[in-house]
Amino acid sequence: MARIAGVDIPDRKRGEIALTYIFGIGRRSAQKILTKAGVDINKVVSEWNDDESNAIRSIISSEFRTEGVLKSEIQLSIKRLMDIGCYRGLRHRKGLPVRGQRTKNNSRTRKGKRKTVANKKKVTK
Repeated sequence: MARIAGVDIPDRKRGEIALTYIFGIGRRSAQKILTKAGVDINKVVSEWNDDESNAIRSIISSEFRTEGVLKSEIQLSIKRLMDIGCYRGLRHRKGLPVRGQRTKNNSRTRKGKRKTVANKKKVTK
């Protein structure tokens, strides 16, 4: 297994797909990295030689924010939204969907497990 940006990349996958295992790198940026490094996009990771993997490593470390740095940056952005009290920050604080989705029927992922409220029982004489 190749290790790039602190992540073990699977050997049996194409380079374009394997690089997406790194947090912060998607298909498009993986393609850009590989073309800049001069590696064929369809080449399997196990076929990369040391020069190619070092070139990919240096491109990722110099031009992309990945893994821990990116995660902490995202958390700081969310914290800033919460601190200034904007709408998005309030939605984050309440644990509700942030991007305008309806919450009447769906959004169980954000709201969590259902909290059933029982009906009031009628008083009998």
